[in-house]
Amino acid sequence: MKGTFLWRNRVLLTSGALLVISLHMISVGIRRGDAAAAPASALLEILRPVQAASARLGEGATSIVRDYIDLVGVRKENAELKEELARVHSDRTRLAELEVETSHLGDLLELKDVLGLDAVAANVIGSDATGLSRTLILGQGSSSGLRAGMAVLSNQGVVGRIIATSAHAARVLLIDDHNSALDGFDERSRGRGIVAGLVDVGLIMKYVDRSEDIREGDTVVTSGLDGMFPRGLLVGTIKKVNREGPGLFLGVTVAPAVDFRSLEQVLVVTQQPPRADDGAKG
Repeated sequence: MKGTFLWRNRVLLTSGALLVISLHMISVGIRRGDAAAAPASALLEILRPVQAASARLGEGATSIVRDYIDLVGVRKENAELKEELARVHSDRTRLAELEVETSHLGDLLELKDVLGLDAVAANVIGSDATGLSRTLILGQGSSSGLRAGMAVLSNQGVVGRIIATSAHAARVLLIDDHNSALDGFDERSRGRGIVAGLVDVGLIMKYVDRSEDIREGDTVVTSGLDGMFPRGLLVGTIKKVNREGPGLFLGVTVAPAVDFRSLEQVLVVTQQPPRADDGAKG
C-alpha cells in the first residue's frame, strides 16, 4: 500500500537491510560452496581477461621503456667507442708520420756527418704556385742562419740553392729550373760540363767535349768547382747522349736523382764548402 509506513520508508528500510546483510557476511566470512560466493566468482571470472590484458599491457609498456633506456645507453656507448677509435686511428697516423719524418731526419744527419760541414735541416712547406719557375719554400729562414747562395740537399742528391730569405722562410731554386746551373762531371769518365735546367722539363749537361766518353746510365756528380756545392754529391744519371750534328759539344740529357715533388725535409749547407782545385779532375 502506498500510504503505509513500509511504503513510505522503503528506501531507508531496504538500505538498512542490505547493510545488515553485508555486515553479517563480513563478520562470518564467505565459505567455499556458499551461494553468496557465486556472484563474486562470476564477477572475478568476467574481470580475469581484462585484468590479464591490463597486466600484459603494463608489462609491455615497462619493457618498451626499459628497451628504450637500454637503446639510448647502447647508442651513447657506441658513439663513445667510435670517438675512441677515431682518436686511436689519429694517434697511429701521427705516430707513423713521426716515424717517417724521424727516418728522413736521420738520413739527413748521416749526410751532414759525411759532408763534415755545418748544416741545418729544414721542412719543405710549399712550392712555386705560378708555374713560372721551379722553386720550393722552406719553413726556416735567416733566423736559422739561412741566406741566399747556400746549397740545398736531400738524402737523394742535390736539390738546389737558396735565392731569397725572410726571417722564417726561404725560397729554393731547383736545379731543373732553366735559371739554374752547377758544375758537374761524369763519375766514370770524369768528363765535365755544366748541368742546367730546361725551360720545359729535365736537365742537360752543357759544354761536354765531343772527345769525352760519356755513356747512358753514367752517374753525374758535383765537381765542387762552383764554390757552392760540395764535391761528389749526386746530381743525376745520364739519360741520353746525342753525338749527331755539327758542333764542339755533345748533347747530354740528365735525369735528376731527386724527386722534387716528394721532398718533405732538406739539408741546407750553412758553411761555405771548400772550393775544389781545378786539377782535381781525374
